[in-house]
Amino acid sequence: MKARSVAVVGAGWAGLAAAVRCAERGAQVTLLEMAPHAGGRARDIGAADEGLDNGQHIAIGAYRETLALMATVGVDARDAFLRRPLALVGADGRGLRLPSGSPTVSFVRAVLRRRGWTWSDRLLLLHTAAAWRRGGFACAPSTTVADLAQSLPVAVRRDLIEPLCVAALNTPAAEASGSVFLRVLGDALAGGRGASDLLLPRRGLSALLPTPALAWLRRHGADIRLGTRVDALSRAQGPDGDAWSVDGLRVGRVIVAASAAEGARLAAPHAPAWSARAAAIEHEPIVTVYARSAGTRLAEPMLLLDSDDARPAQFAFDRGQLGGPEGMLAFVVSGAAPWVARGTEAVERAVIAQACDALASQLSAALVVVRVVTEKRATFRCIPALDRPPKQIAEGLFAAGDHVDGPYPATLEGAVRSGVAAAEAALA
Repeated sequence: MKARSVAVVGAGWAGLAAAVRCAERGAQVTLLEMAPHAGGRARDIGAADEGLDNGQHIAIGAYRETLALMATVGVDARDAFLRRPLALVGADGRGLRLPSGSPTVSFVRAVLRRRGWTWSDRLLLLHTAAAWRRGGFACAPSTTVADLAQSLPVAVRRDLIEPLCVAALNTPAAEASGSVFLRVLGDALAGGRGASDLLLPRRGLSALLPTPALAWLRRHGADIRLGTRVDALSRAQGPDGDAWSVDGLRVGRVIVAASAAEGARLAAPHAPAWSARAAAIEHEPIVTVYARSAGTRLAEPMLLLDSDDARPAQFAFDRGQLGGPEGMLAFVVSGAAPWVARGTEAVERAVIAQACDALASQLSAALVVVRVVTEKRATFRCIPALDRPPKQIAEGLFAAGDHVDGPYPATLEGAVRSGVAAAEAALA
């Protein structure tokens, strides 16, 4: 029997996951991407010797679909990531450090050892976390992360809940979905040994998946068309019944793995209600300020920063410890809408002032800004009861992307899971 033909529109992480799974299942795959490169919002940018990405991404041990996909296309996660027990530590050395072992036991030990909190703070956090676990890490859809944490002490909310929330959901705790937050927390703390481990990329993002995935797909007979924008999808009649035409290319199934806005455009003639749901999704920006300080090596490859209305960044990454140029630092501003409104220069000035203050004892030389990367539609706003569109658009037409209905926020794992799910549905 001739293998089923599938067109995947979009070569971000969701599209690559969908294309690889379809090819694994014996389908003839055509991958179309409007940009001249693959990777979407998680790829290399700039010159190779700069070692810059279009945003600082991290993973955790619970990202099983992402790690499985990387292994399929020949990427050894032991080389690709710096893997270590989760540590949310500030420049002063204080913070939560999970020792190796069972995530649940490690979390309890880390909380009890956490300096800077009172015993009351620590015990109340453990009591609350135990209640979340007994409840299956689930809550009412309308619950925000702030609602979940309202009984916790101010110090715990400030030092742990809010940084975790903005890192995982890119949405402030007062507006973020409590149910999605608990799902990620549950996978990390109840997902078995290593699930809560922090995985920091020590290669450029393109080398983690996009480049090896394209090579793998070519070896498996896929037709890859970069720099190709799809104008329209239309119904077609094939020799075996109904089919789809992608700008004249006739295929049996189509997976739209583009942005929510692009998916809404392509789906509108065939599924107006689906298109409206996709178009209604709101997005949240992330700003990454890359700066070099000659000879600097931070105390940790990732440090937590105190942030407020005057201090934008929540995290600092030492790219020199992650395979990049020595002294290259990345400062990440998540939930960055207020700062994007102030303008790039304002963000740059505020981040450098914040860094010089917070990292004064660790900087060996003045910080020189190398590049400011603003992803205005970095993630969807992960708010309670968000109406995300389903993976099936119409008969034979499917959607993939971190914005498609699923348990995860807009993360690498969310994108990969949606791509795998769309491929399985298309080939069912």
